Amino acid sequence: MQSPLPETLEILHSSHVGAARRAAKALAESIGFDPAACEEIALAMTELATNLIKHAQGGKLTLTPHADGGRVALEIESRDSGPGIADVEQALADRFSTAGTRGTGLGAVNRLMDELDITSEHGRGTRIACRKWVRQHPSSIRPCPLAFGVATRPRQPGADNGDAFVVKQWAEIALVGVIDGLGHGQFAHRAAQAARQYVESHFDLPLDQIFRGVGRACRATRGVVMALARFDWGQGRLAFASVGNIEVRVFPGSELFSFSIRRGVIGLNAPNAMVTEHPWPPGHVLVLHSDGLRTYWNWKDFPGLSEQPAQALAQEFLRLLAKEEDDATVIVVRKVIP
Repeated sequence: MQSPLPETLEILHSSHVGAARRAAKALAESIGFDPAACEEIALAMTELATNLIKHAQGGKLTLTPHADGGRVALEIESRDSGPGIADVEQALADRFSTAGTRGTGLGAVNRLMDELDITSEHGRGTRIACRKWVRQHPSSIRPCPLAFGVATRPRQPGADNGDAFVVKQWAEIALVGVIDGLGHGQFAHRAAQAARQYVESHFDLPLDQIFRGVGRACRATRGVVMALARFDWGQGRLAFASVGNIEVRVFPGSELFSFSIRRGVIGLNAPNAMVTEHPWPPGHVLVLHSDGLRTYWNWKDFPGLSEQPAQALAQEFLRLLAKEEDDATVIVVRKVIP
């Protein structure tokens, strides 16, 4: 079956926005996106078309299907000859707008689509390209051999928790992550939740792409530090990436694990995350925790815990290591204990 051809629409009036939305949804349906993804693509198209009317007095939107190694994607490209975007990073922040609107356009596009690239030149216009991939996750015929334990608490009972966590499973893969918003209280909570929502919506992207997307999602926040570990338990492999002071421990320790941790704040001044790949022997235990837990500890400090289930380990680490003055979160990944 021949792939649909690219489709270009001129957006010159507000009445064209609805037609653009319908065209994007129809093309997404035709190349295999599920109904929820079709709605997300249609909403991103609406945001881009609306931006063309409000900020550039019109422009063009091009829809292009792509196929790469059996994967299928839909790209939306927006082009205009308007004044350009003075500060692209600021424009990505959800609450920023120069037209008196809510300013959700580019921030929403970042959350809804898997990839986003913006090029803008003052007085010469803007090009925005975004892409979303069809997700097809085959189910595993084997039960997952890994168990996941999570324990978290805010600094004070009833307060907003500035930490967040992610645990996602699909096919023979699992992704876990710990996120820590800078500071405490509602603003740290807002940053952590912005990052968590992005990760959960884009969990199956390559780890470096997830970090870049979280950076865009957190532009209007205090920023976060984050570590992500992806287990391909079908192949016995682990991929890991971290920016900031999220602690990672593996027991028993070995030369198999040399994690590259970059310093910085995602959403503010973070470098690109460096992804490392490692074998994952079935008997190992991985612990991720925020700096709300004491850093200086050793497995031998906890005699009798090594054979406990993952959830019991996480709760005990939180109880024994959490600092009173900080939010605290810990994730433990280990083999299932019968």
